[in-house]
Amino acid sequence: MQSKLLFWAVATAALVASGAVNSADLRPLVRVPPALWSWTGGYIGGHVGGGYGRTSFSDPYGPSIYGDVVSTPVFLAGGQLGYNWQTNGWVFGVELDASHAVSDGTNTCLAFSGIVVTDTCTAGPNVFVTGTARVGYAFGPQGHTLAYVKAGVAWQNNRGDIANNNEFRHGNFVGFPRETTQFDYGRFGATIGAGVEQALTPAWTVKFEYDYMGFGGPRVATPPTMQLPPLAIIPANTSTLSSNYHVGKIGLNYHFGVDPRAPEGSDAPLYPERATAKEAPVAYTGDWSFEGGSRLWLSRGRFQWDYNVAPAIPGETGIPNSRLSYQWLDGVSGELFGRLDSPWGIFLKSNIGVGRFNKGKMNDEDSSFPIEDGVAYSNTLSGQANGRFMYYTADAGYDFLRGGTYKVGGFIGWSYYSQKSDSIGCVQTASPYYSCLAPGDKRIMGSQDTDWNAPRIGLSAETMLLERWRVSADVAYLPWTEFNGRDNHLLRHNTTFYEQRGDSGGGVQVEAILSYFITKNFTVGVGGRYWAMWTKKDSDVVYNCSGCEGPKILSQVPALAKYSMERWGTFFQASYKFD
Repeated sequence: MQSKLLFWAVATAALVASGAVNSADLRPLVRVPPALWSWTGGYIGGHVGGGYGRTSFSDPYGPSIYGDVVSTPVFLAGGQLGYNWQTNGWVFGVELDASHAVSDGTNTCLAFSGIVVTDTCTAGPNVFVTGTARVGYAFGPQGHTLAYVKAGVAWQNNRGDIANNNEFRHGNFVGFPRETTQFDYGRFGATIGAGVEQALTPAWTVKFEYDYMGFGGPRVATPPTMQLPPLAIIPANTSTLSSNYHVGKIGLNYHFGVDPRAPEGSDAPLYPERATAKEAPVAYTGDWSFEGGSRLWLSRGRFQWDYNVAPAIPGETGIPNSRLSYQWLDGVSGELFGRLDSPWGIFLKSNIGVGRFNKGKMNDEDSSFPIEDGVAYSNTLSGQANGRFMYYTADAGYDFLRGGTYKVGGFIGWSYYSQKSDSIGCVQTASPYYSCLAPGDKRIMGSQDTDWNAPRIGLSAETMLLERWRVSADVAYLPWTEFNGRDNHLLRHNTTFYEQRGDSGGGVQVEAILSYFITKNFTVGVGGRYWAMWTKKDSDVVYNCSGCEGPKILSQVPALAKYSMERWGTFFQASYKFD
């Protein structure tokens, strides 16, 4: 009897176990990965981007002492359309994109002699169009990640002018008239680039892209100018232009032929066999979260001040009398950053940093006709010391696309940048008739303080590429800038300084970061950043001199000015995320 009972007990247990295995209620709670993503098909989208450019002017009169290259920071926004064909993991495609650009640049050009009044060149592109072929490879879970390279033709429209720096009127003396030649041309060139594109939903993808564009240019007439001594007219000639640009972009693409309301696959664990949902790092949790950390930014910067005398003829722009260019300001800074995300997609983010630099140079150029103090063109070179800078940004935004492994949103905010440095030593590099400090004299001869404020509006995107790799980027346009500064001259007989003020203008700020999750919450990463700001051409500057007209008398002479800055570099970061 006992043996029969044991038999029926074992049989019953086996049947119960069999039913449990087949029960739908007890199946593992792991999402079945969707079918492989297909990149084949057409798409349309938009992008924003920014970066730096250079327009070069050849000198028809001979090797230049200085200048001939105009820095042209650029912000761009536009759209693209294309088509992909996928064969196994390989993806081939064609793409056409067009962008409107905002840019501004000014510098010295045709400075081939210390006895000749120089010219000022301006440049700035306003349109880019590219047609490219793309080759990429899809990898990662379900083939959602596409790494690609691209190459093709590019077209730009570039506009600007070349103007001599002659003063038309000086007191009662009528000098050689200022002349300007303008250009506004379209030109074909070439482009190459690379990027990564990530599937977010069945219909939407986000891409992070770097593009290089290079263009030849036309021959542009140069205006005549003056020489002294001996007094002579330097006749008009022609200068050949060329330009190139390095641009970073964030783009969103909508793919045709799919249902945008279909279930998303991006919320599934990237590698469910290796990490549970509790262990896998995610970009967006659907609840409150805060990520904060620190960065070390290795950067290089520049600042330029164009000092213009008021025009003698109404409607003309100011005539450049002096230009101070602070360049190769290599610095290092530390910063703190943080981002707070809410369950509703609203986010706040900010960073603040301080840094120092003790390298760099300052070129102080003076150019005028009629000739003053025997100087047609002077260019003195000084070193930089005691440099320090401070900056912050603060933004509020909304993620209009978000999921378990991605978020894309727009933001508005504020940016501040401050820089101070001393100029040491002084060596004449151009004029044979004007000297500066003796060689080896390293006295502090001047200082420059700068403060920039600007609102910013932009796009922020972040997505997980692989199990523990994340890429994120910000592109911001600065529609308006406010500048305040002071230039101090310390070795003159009287105390002199210039009060500097500017507004309007514009700017661009771009950064991208590649991060690795060491744990679910702790990441390390490397990134790049580019910032540029500029003011309008007729900004304010007031010359102050104590004692110039007698004891304790302060004279103020109004003039016009233009200010611009750039800072770019690589940073390393570590962060921790609290969910």
